[in-house]
Amino acid sequence: MSFTKDERRIANIKEAAFTPFVYPDGVALGDEILQLDSDKPLGEGFHVYRMPAGMRTRTHIHNGHEQFLILEGELIEDDGTVFRPGDLVFYRDGTEHNSYTPNGCLLAVHIVGPETPTE
Repeated sequence: MSFTKDERRIANIKEAAFTPFVYPDGVALGDEILQLDSDKPLGEGFHVYRMPAGMRTRTHIHNGHEQFLILEGELIEDDGTVFRPGDLVFYRDGTEHNSYTPNGCLLAVHIVGPETPTE
């Protein structure tokens, strides 16, 4: 069996080009996304998310559940919780938070809908 490039897409997270993430209001913070499903808006559905060292996300509300797995680095939440490689995290629809990474991090993410910045 063979697949067309549209039926199956493969990318190596160490080699593939990531796409800069830009919020709908034009704000870009330096974070990047590797997403194979082009039918979904960038940053929705399943994707790999990379934050550069020193980055803090905008405070935002989730419009749908979010789940992520820390692959590399540390992610510090606004309540002081530190997530490390191997930590699997779930945020319920409607939760609000922001995150910071001192040395950069890489996450595998599934998010149902877009986030709404509150700042």
